[in-house]
Amino acid sequence: MSTYSAEVKRVTTHTLQEMKNRNEKISMLTAYDFSLAKIVDEAGIDAILVGDSASNVMAGHETTLPITLEQMIYHASSVVRAVKRALVVVDMPFGTYQGNSSEALRSAIKIMKESGGHAVKMEGGREIKESVIRILSAGIPVMGHLGLTPQSIYKFGTYTVRAKEEEEAERLIEDAKMLAELGCFGLVLEKIPAHLAKKVAETIQIPVIGIGAGNEVDGQILVLHDMLGINKEFKPRFLRRYADLHTIILSGIKQYVDDVRRVDFPNEKEQY
Repeated sequence: MSTYSAEVKRVTTHTLQEMKNRNEKISMLTAYDFSLAKIVDEAGIDAILVGDSASNVMAGHETTLPITLEQMIYHASSVVRAVKRALVVVDMPFGTYQGNSSEALRSAIKIMKESGGHAVKMEGGREIKESVIRILSAGIPVMGHLGLTPQSIYKFGTYTVRAKEEEEAERLIEDAKMLAELGCFGLVLEKIPAHLAKKVAETIQIPVIGIGAGNEVDGQILVLHDMLGINKEFKPRFLRRYADLHTIILSGIKQYVDDVRRVDFPNEKEQY
């Protein structure tokens, strides 16, 4: 079990690199608000992603595309205020870095200045090369993201496994090498064959974090609301539910409603 000491040592991008070098697995989860981020950090997680998946799990959108830069900064600043140990990585939302490296730099600087986050994450390979270079040149740590890239869902047309064919697999490997050579500190691989993810992790020197990419990468990430069973609709093969909070929360609220209606709450000990 992880313990939480009063003397907390911050996890940095250098820490993650050292963990890969020691073949020590990296744990990563998403978080979007102060209260849950505090618990996640206390549990000893290595890195927290303030994901644009907030568009789905917090706002109820069908895709990650609608979330804005300002909304991402709001969620990220809430998480940063809660965290004492974990590295906080913030997703750059759709439309803030694709095709315009100057705007990409402005967006990344705004995230870092206004949220207090420690790094940004960007989806894509060679098509965002100039934006990655520009942001790295400002001293902002960048995490890459290849494979299934949800911001491109309308291009793919499906959430199916990516890079099963040789041509796409080779392109992914080349993009991974490019991102590492440019100076990205880490890479997320989403929903690709396990053998391909293993090859990438063995080929590049930076940490590779998988989600639906097998267990022979350098670490794993899941969406917090999925793995805790708050969201019960999402059931991909790679998801393991570590709790059933939907049932627990639903039961508690139903009991509260019943107690209020029966005038059982508040009782004499619960009033002044």
